[in-house]
Amino acid sequence: MKIIIAVTAIGLGLGLTGCESTGLFNSRDQIVAAPASCAPQRFEIYFAEGQAQLTDAAKQAISMTAAQVQGCNIRSVQVLGLADAQGTADANLSLSERRARTTAEALVKAGLPIPAFSVAAVGDLGATTSEGLREPLRRRTEVVIDAVSR
Repeated sequence: MKIIIAVTAIGLGLGLTGCESTGLFNSRDQIVAAPASCAPQRFEIYFAEGQAQLTDAAKQAISMTAAQVQGCNIRSVQVLGLADAQGTADANLSLSERRARTTAEALVKAGLPIPAFSVAAVGDLGATTSEGLREPLRRRTEVVIDAVSR
């Protein structure tokens, strides 16, 4: 039994050393390409139920995207606020407006140009299916940045 374990360990060790660079790809940069920075960007910012404050993850996503498009020609920034079907339609519209405004303000603070912005909110419109089921993950804003090279 000890011999089988020792032989297996030696074989595994030799097999793993064979995984080291064999000439096809010598570095991570050869197989992982960074996305084009001056290209359209789309991402979503999620919120806690009934909230319009940005989470740490949302702030990080905004910061990273703003850094990525820095130096690009920003033709437009569209921010659309959404809400789930909890509460009244008026309350959900107000909440989705606050979410859109909070996201847009953070994008401006991160360096995106104010004139490029289009901010809208739809409240809970579309938050339920035709069968009356609630759509999951509606507590968010959708952000689309049209960025091109200068």
